[in-house]
Amino acid sequence: MTDAFFQGKRRRAAAAVGAVAFGLVALSACDKPTPLATVTVGTTTVTTEAACFDESKTLDEAALQKCLADKSVKSIKVKQGDKIRVGVEPKIADESWFVVAGNQPRSNQTKQTYTSLNGDQLFYNQQMGTLDKSTVLSVVSKNGVWSVKLELDKD
Repeated sequence: MTDAFFQGKRRRAAAAVGAVAFGLVALSACDKPTPLATVTVGTTTVTTEAACFDESKTLDEAALQKCLADKSVKSIKVKQGDKIRVGVEPKIADESWFVVAGNQPRSNQTKQTYTSLNGDQLFYNQQMGTLDKSTVLSVVSKNGVWSVKLELDKD
């Protein structure tokens, strides 16, 4: 009778050890999530992960251009006169960041976690002197790029 009791204990112990080992393996296979950037227009908010991010090194010019060219980004509608609010996690702010839209810097470099921009100015195409129907707003830091597509809503 006691032999069956000890065998059950061994099985439970072996199952517990197996579960812990599996959990550790599963956790070690996960990538560390990148910091997030958030864009808010009115009551609509879009949160995005980095198109590219490496906290251990500074992006070179080629990597930066490749990240800025990424078009697979979330989108948000903007009406004329709307304010665009851009927020970043403290980890991004500590390294300083700025906003690019239409391949033009649209904010000064800052170490704040939040900035507000005039939506109309972000759609203005300086080369053509017109308003574009959409533009990609990118948060740029020395370690990464976060992008959101802004679509002009004429309604």
